[in-house]
Amino acid sequence: MKARLATLLCLAALGASAPVSRAPGAPVAIVGRVEGPIHPAASAYVRRLLASARDENASLVVLELSTPGGLLTSTREMSTAIMTSAVPVATFVAPSGASAASAGFFLLLSGDVAAMAPGTNTGAAHPVGGEGQDLPKTMSSKVEQDARAFIRTLARQHGRNAEKAETAVQSSASFTESEAKDAGLVEVIARDVPDLLRQLDGRSIHPVSGDRRAVTLRLAGARVENREMSSIQRLLGVVSHPNVAYVLFLAGLVGLYFELSSPGAVLPGIVGGIALLLALYAFSVLPVNLAGIALIGFAVLLFIAEVKVTSHGLLAVGGAVALVAGSALLFSGSGDAAGYRVDLSVILPGVALTLGVVAFLSWRTIRLRRLPVRTGREGLVGEAARVVKPFHGEEGRGTVLVHGEYWTASGAPGALPGENVRVVGLEGFTLRVERRIE
Repeated sequence: MKARLATLLCLAALGASAPVSRAPGAPVAIVGRVEGPIHPAASAYVRRLLASARDENASLVVLELSTPGGLLTSTREMSTAIMTSAVPVATFVAPSGASAASAGFFLLLSGDVAAMAPGTNTGAAHPVGGEGQDLPKTMSSKVEQDARAFIRTLARQHGRNAEKAETAVQSSASFTESEAKDAGLVEVIARDVPDLLRQLDGRSIHPVSGDRRAVTLRLAGARVENREMSSIQRLLGVVSHPNVAYVLFLAGLVGLYFELSSPGAVLPGIVGGIALLLALYAFSVLPVNLAGIALIGFAVLLFIAEVKVTSHGLLAVGGAVALVAGSALLFSGSGDAAGYRVDLSVILPGVALTLGVVAFLSWRTIRLRRLPVRTGREGLVGEAARVVKPFHGEEGRGTVLVHGEYWTASGAPGALPGENVRVVGLEGFTLRVERRIE
């Protein structure tokens, strides 16, 4: 009886700990969220999200949007991933109060289904620079024409109003959720994800990829799985902003320069190393111009040479010029990557601060080099020593303590323990001392 009871308890425990298997054919809706500026890390997140939905044979991916916009190149990558997704994608501006402005408008129109929550807005998609500034006239015209063609393509591929969509790019028009639906830009207004799934159940869509055959969404009783960005992904998204990457790069160089010029400080080297590694990660996802990095590296070499070579400041001036030029060229800043340019309001203070730190360290290094030598023979001559063992004999040999070391000394006959003498020379390993006259 006891054996049977134990067996039943073991089976019950195993059943409780075993993972619950998904019922065959049960629909699954995977919900992701893009919140904040659009950047390369957000693009990588969306692509991974869609790939996992495909591998798990999900019925629908809901991509919630709440973004002021971002980089056009990252937006194109995300739009391509959405339109070529093997799993239908519903782009959803939510929750109430959110907006999908600028680049977010392109993402909204990329979905197989475009939806908005009450109290949201979208549009204002006229292209600007990375900090919201106007682009140069020629560049602005090229980027605007490209963006207008892009938004027309997105709208027409999904049967939406291309003319209305184009006004968001051409004249920065914005739309509330009801205005967007009346204009034929979105199909659904839903309170939240469950309401969206309820409205989409049974709807037929025509995916852009594949043979464009109609797909009927079966979402009744669908299980919702939320997969938001991790904290690390959010941090990497911040780091991958061109201005942040540039500041981290300068901070890393300055920290390492400080450590090399003042060995043993430790903390600047650690902070500089971490900042440089984060900057290198950002460079791996940003369109880095190798000429810009080479100029900045050359500037650092000139700063180091200024300390070692007497150039009357010419090397430092050359380093400053190379640093400014390298900063301006660090990212491509052309074509689709116009938003990747480092803002001038970041370059100038960054360069000024870097030059200030380098100047301080160079002055400190030169000052230390001009101080008297404090090691070896030169460091001992003229120093005060304390007698430890009395001086005996005609030569007056005894033991003294100087610089925390015990030395055999001669030249002070009659000197007693505790008496102070002065070092006047060094012969082999024996100090020559003389009695001090008080």
